Amino acid sequence: MTVKYIALTDQYNSLEKEIDCAVKRVLSGGNYILGNEGRVFESTIAPYCDSSFAFGVANGTDALILSLKALKVGKGDEVITAPNSFLATAGAIFAAGAKPVFVDVREDYNINPDLIEEAITPRTKAIMPVHLTGRPADMAPIMEIAKRHDLAVVEDAAQAIGATYSGKKVGSFGEIGCFSLHPLKTLNASGDGGFITTSNLYLYEKIPLLRNHGLVTRDEAVIFGHNSRLDELQAAILNVKLKHLDDWNVRRREIADFYSKSLSDLVYTPSDKPNEKAVYHTFVIQADRRDDLQTHLGALGIETKIHYSIPIHLQPAAKDLGYNKGDFPVAERQASRILSLPVHQYLTDDEVEEVVKGVKSFYK
Repeated sequence: MTVKYIALTDQYNSLEKEIDCAVKRVLSGGNYILGNEGRVFESTIAPYCDSSFAFGVANGTDALILSLKALKVGKGDEVITAPNSFLATAGAIFAAGAKPVFVDVREDYNINPDLIEEAITPRTKAIMPVHLTGRPADMAPIMEIAKRHDLAVVEDAAQAIGATYSGKKVGSFGEIGCFSLHPLKTLNASGDGGFITTSNLYLYEKIPLLRNHGLVTRDEAVIFGHNSRLDELQAAILNVKLKHLDDWNVRRREIADFYSKSLSDLVYTPSDKPNEKAVYHTFVIQADRRDDLQTHLGALGIETKIHYSIPIHLQPAAKDLGYNKGDFPVAERQASRILSLPVHQYLTDDEVEEVVKGVKSFYK
C-alpha cells in the first residue's frame, strides 16, 4: 500500500464539478482582479476567523510583509519570533526592513512566552508568534507581554486556519492575523494565495492601499504600495473549498488522535491542551533514529516530510544575525528528531493504520 503525504488530485476529484463551475463563472465573467469572488471570500473568511475584516493578498509571505508595513515596522526595528518556522516568517521581517530576534520554543513547537521579555530591547516593535503545525501558540501571556511593553502582535497563522485558543480563532488575538493559502495548506488555493485579518479600523483602511499600489481610484495613489492581490480564480476556488474546511479539520483531528493513542509509547506525539483545538496542518512526531525511521517508512510506501530540518538561525542566509549552534537548544534538538506523518483528510482508515503499523515495525 502506498500512503501519500498529500492528495491534491483526490481533493480536486472530490470537488470537480463545483470547482469547474466556479472557474468557468470567473472566466466567462471577464473580471479577474478585485472582483465579486474576492469580496465574497473576504466577507466569509473574516467572521470565520473571529475578525471584523479580511483582505485577500497574493501569498502568505506578502500577508506578513504588508502587515508589518501597515504597523510601520521598518528599518532599525526588531520583531521577536520563533527560530523553527518556515523561512518566510523571518524573511518577511527582513523584507519589511526590520531585524528578526529569535526566542526558543516549547515542546509544542511554539514560541516560549517565558523567554520573550528578556529578548525585548528599545528597538523591539512587534512580536510575531507562529501557530506552527496548526497548533495555537500560548496567546494569553504573549498578549499580556505585548500590552505591558506597548508592542504590536502579528500572528503568523499560515498553518492554523480554524485552530482555536480559549474558544477564539487564531489570527484574532493580535492587531493582525496572517494566513497562507498555498496548495499544501488545509484551506488551499490552486496556486499561491493568502489573506490578512484584523479588527482594527486604522489597519482596515491601510491594508487595501498597501496591497494595491496605494490607489484610492484608478488614477490616484495616496501612498506607494505593492501589487499583492488574491485573484478571482483563486478566490472562486477557495469559496468552494471553505464550505468543507470544518469537515476536513475534523478528519485531521480524528487521524491525529488515532496516531497519538497508537504511537505515544514509541515516539513523542502532539496533543491538545484543555484550552486548545489544533487543526493539524502537520502531525509532527519526535523520534529516536528519525532518519532511519523515515527511510524505513519510505521503503514501505509511506511518504513523510521534515518540517523543518534546519532552524532559521542556522541557515546561511541568517549568518549576519550572529546566532550560533546551541543558542536555541529546544528548537535545535527538535530539528534533529521531528518527522511529519501523513494527516490529510483523504486518508482512509486502512492507510492510517498502515502508517501506525509502519512506525511500530521499525521499533519492534
